[in-house]
Amino acid sequence: MSETHDHSHDHAHPTHTHDGKPIQEDPLPSLEAQILEASVRELLIEKGVISSDDVRRAIDQVESRTPALGAKIVARAWDDAEFKDKLMSDSDEALMAFGVDMRPTELCVVENTDDVHNMVVCTLCSCYPRPVLGIPPAWYKRRDYRSRAVREPRAILREFGTDIPEKKQVRVHDSNADLRYLVLPQRPDGTEGWDQERLARLVTRDSMIGVSDALAPADVED
Repeated sequence: MSETHDHSHDHAHPTHTHDGKPIQEDPLPSLEAQILEASVRELLIEKGVISSDDVRRAIDQVESRTPALGAKIVARAWDDAEFKDKLMSDSDEALMAFGVDMRPTELCVVENTDDVHNMVVCTLCSCYPRPVLGIPPAWYKRRDYRSRAVREPRAILREFGTDIPEKKQVRVHDSNADLRYLVLPQRPDGTEGWDQERLARLVTRDSMIGVSDALAPADVED
């Protein structure tokens, strides 16, 4: 068995589960923190640093992003070797083809193989590649996932229904404010000749975080 926690690029308690997802409700931000956030925002608007329209547009942009975009990117990487090479070597430039600008953060794409399974966490907060995947799922932000993913990744994966063979290495990548990660899942067998639109149906949000594999063809065939 082999697990590694990736610091090269960035940096026993009971667990209740529901639908295979780790659950432990974190406390809501304190009233003082909410008041401080509102006060700072209003001050920035008053000083002309930002406008209320800027805030609204930023919120709309974030909320309009969904994992469907990430699925299209993965499907193209599966189907187009040249694009995959660019995605792995210079993901920020490759994503420009999809109208995605990750700046000021950097995106690192990590590929699942027969020998390595990757999963992503943010141990400090909830850093996440929102321009590609949209808003992170609630479980990704919860303290139990953030702490246990590093200590016991295989246990977390099993809670998501993902059983990684002992001979396969599990690598945990810790996102931060400067660097985000996206998992490129393995292309399922039996998809030879599929076009990118069809391939994208196999790619789930969880497979791009690394807590599950891509769907099998039988899972999406009518």
